[in-house]
Amino acid sequence: MDKGKRKIINDPVFGFIPITSPLLFDLLEHPWVQRLRRIRQLGLTYLVYPGANHTRFQHSLGASYLMGQAIQSLQGKEIPISGEEALSASIAILLHDIGHGPFSHALEETVIKRLSHEQLSLLFMQQLNHEFDGQLENALQIFRGKYHRKFFNQLISGQLDMDRMDYLQRDSYFTGVSEGIIGLERIIKMLNVQEDELVVEEKGIYSVEKFVLARRLMYWQVYFHKTVVSAEQLLLKILARAHQLAGEGEKLFTTPALHYFLYDLYPEKNVKDLTAGERKELLYHFSLLDDNDIITSAKVWSDFPDPVLSILCNRLINRKLFHVEIQNHPFETEKVNAIRRKMMKDYGFSETETAFFVFTDMISNYAYSPKDQQIKILKKDGSIQDITKVSEIMDQNIISKIEKKHIICYPKEYTDKY
Repeated sequence: MDKGKRKIINDPVFGFIPITSPLLFDLLEHPWVQRLRRIRQLGLTYLVYPGANHTRFQHSLGASYLMGQAIQSLQGKEIPISGEEALSASIAILLHDIGHGPFSHALEETVIKRLSHEQLSLLFMQQLNHEFDGQLENALQIFRGKYHRKFFNQLISGQLDMDRMDYLQRDSYFTGVSEGIIGLERIIKMLNVQEDELVVEEKGIYSVEKFVLARRLMYWQVYFHKTVVSAEQLLLKILARAHQLAGEGEKLFTTPALHYFLYDLYPEKNVKDLTAGERKELLYHFSLLDDNDIITSAKVWSDFPDPVLSILCNRLINRKLFHVEIQNHPFETEKVNAIRRKMMKDYGFSETETAFFVFTDMISNYAYSPKDQQIKILKKDGSIQDITKVSEIMDQNIISKIEKKHIICYPKEYTDKY
C-alpha cells in the first residue's frame, strides 16, 4: 500500500480514525466528499446551540469508522465477512450523505425539487463508481439494499444503523445536550447476525433502550427545538421568495452554483428520465453548492429592493427569528388572520406577502417504528423477538406513536398582542 495513502485522522468524538485503504483514502480526497466539509450537519441549529458547527464530512467519517468497528465485532463472532465486503460497507456509509444540499435537512427538496438527498447520493455514487472503474459496485448494491446479504444494508439504513449511532453521539457532543449520549460501544459489541438479519444479543437490551429513548429526546430537544424550527422556516421562506422573484424575471444576485437552481436551469425530470449528460450536468452544479452560497446570497439580498426578501434576509443574518408557538392541536384561523391583518396594516404588505411572515405548519416524530426494519433481540435460548416484546419499558403503543405538533410562526414584535 502507498504510505502516502495511510492516514490517521483525529476525531473529537472517537479519537484516532485510521484510513488504511487506498480506495477509501482517494474517496475522502475527492472534491465531492470534501464538499461535505462546507455543509453543516445540523443546518441552522448553531443559532440555538453555538457549538453545533460540525459538518456532514465529520459525520460521514465517523459513521464509516463505526462501520469498521461493527464489522470487526461481527467477524469476532465468526460471521464470515470478506475484506472486500468490509471495505464496501465502509464506503457505502461514507457516501450515504454525499447528496445532501446546503444546511442538510433544512432545505431538503427545496433547492432541487423532486429529488431527495438519498436519490442524489445514489446518483453521485453511480458516477463515482464509473470514475473508479467499477470498484464501488458492491458498495452501491449495499447502499440500495440489493446486496445478497441483507444485514449489510441494515448497518447503513436501519433502526440501529451506523448513521444513527454516529449522529446521536456527535450531535450530543457538539450541542452539549447530554440526553443524546448512548452506549454505542456496548451496542456494537452486542451485534450479531441470525438468518442474515442484524440482531442484538439480549445482554445489550438496556443499551438499546437508552438508544431509542435518546433519539426521541434529541428530536424534541435539538432537531425540533422551536427556535431551530423558527430558523429553518425563515430560511425556507427566503428561498421561496427568492425563487418566486426569479420566476417573475427579477435579476437577483446569486453565486454561480445557486443561480443554476434558483432560476430552474436544471431538467424538470424524474431521476429515471435523466439522460447521462443531464445527470452529469446536474451533479456538476450541485457539487458546487454548499452553505456558503446560501449565506452569501442572503447577505446581499438583505439590501434588495423587494421589502419581503430584504426583511427576511436581515432577520436571518442578524438572528431576528420568528416567534414560534407549538401545541397539540391546530391553531385557530382567526388568530392567524388577526396577526396577518395587523402586519398588513403596519407594513403595507399584501395578503400573499404577509404569508411569508405569518404561517402555520406541522412537525412530527416517532422514536421507533415496528413497520420499519425492527430491532430484534437474540435471547439466550436462541429465539428472536422484537425489542418491544422483550423490553419492560418500551411499550409499543407509546414509543411507536407518531407525535404530531402544530406550529405557528410570526414576528416576535406581535407576541404581546396575540
